Amino acid sequence: MPHPYVLLSAAVSLDGFLDDTGPERLLLSDAADFDRVDEVRASSDAILVGAGTIRSDNPRLLVNSAERRAARVASGRPEYPLKVTVSGSGDLDPKAQFWHTGGEKIVYTTDEGAGRAAELLGGLGVEVVSTGAELDWRVLLEHLYGVRGVRRLMVEGGGRVHTQLMREGLADELQLAVAPLFVGEPGAPRLFGPGTYPSGRLRLVETRAVGDIVLIRYVPTAPGAGRLASATDRRWLALACELAGLCPPSRTAFSVGAVVVAADGTELARGYSREGDDPVVHAEEAALAKIDPADPRLGSATVYSSLEPCARRASRPAPCARLILDAGVRRVVTAWREPDTFVAGADGNGLLVAEGADVVVLPEYEDLAVTPNRHLLA
Repeated sequence: MPHPYVLLSAAVSLDGFLDDTGPERLLLSDAADFDRVDEVRASSDAILVGAGTIRSDNPRLLVNSAERRAARVASGRPEYPLKVTVSGSGDLDPKAQFWHTGGEKIVYTTDEGAGRAAELLGGLGVEVVSTGAELDWRVLLEHLYGVRGVRRLMVEGGGRVHTQLMREGLADELQLAVAPLFVGEPGAPRLFGPGTYPSGRLRLVETRAVGDIVLIRYVPTAPGAGRLASATDRRWLALACELAGLCPPSRTAFSVGAVVVAADGTELARGYSREGDDPVVHAEEAALAKIDPADPRLGSATVYSSLEPCARRASRPAPCARLILDAGVRRVVTAWREPDTFVAGADGNGLLVAEGADVVVLPEYEDLAVTPNRHLLA
């Protein structure tokens, strides 16, 4: 199932600590970085922190800029992002600022913790959702996406939450603000704890100075970095499946959506079947036609398509698998293998692989891809 775009945000010392062991919170960010964080919050649909962060920091998690709040309202969004926390036990302080500032709040907990959370937070208008016997991050993210409409989730801590999301391969981006100081205390909290993480180097997206802070942005898995599907892959494939719903209805052709994404995460183009005035254009074809064939980013780009690219077609000289290869793209992520409804034995994925392309199929998105085509499969 689709997930929101998950952005992990943290400030750390040069030696990798989130805080020291003193009674007061160590301020690692400066005024310029606090303003940057406020901007990121304003761009997000929801902000998540763990229950431990609420207990230790008592955060409000607000968008402080009146101009940014006004811009959110003008765009049809709530003044403040949804505030989210997680607690396996449901043991939460109802007096914390988290519950009494900003807009809507939601708690994700376990079956056992749900009753406790509801009892403690009764009357505060907080939604309590159980993810089952254990705290399940995938259930949480699916609920945020499917039920609450969250497309961009900012995660502000703490270290345990960041560690769990990174270890489970559910993070799309890490924004790390590195402060020019050392903590040096073995018992102080670190950003990431020990354990098994997804293999491979993170890809650097950006570095820049923000006051005396250095902002570093990484993505865990680049679109062109291998066969392993990342959280970023899931996000773009979900968009491709959504685009399929824009196709004019047809009883003689599939409804398909496609997105072309550069290795740095930039969307190059999107398209869908029968887009515009062309009644036979395919999704991948429509998207690729919007990109300059000489664009050097195509060689390391990924095509996300809700349906396997076609290997044969009667309406055009070249099928979409051939168009992808001729464009220089060598990675395709898709949700649904083409059935024999119109072309028997179609194998677009096979054609792509035979010529050196990397093809990833995510069958968990098949239902989304099939939905606008169910009338063709009856």
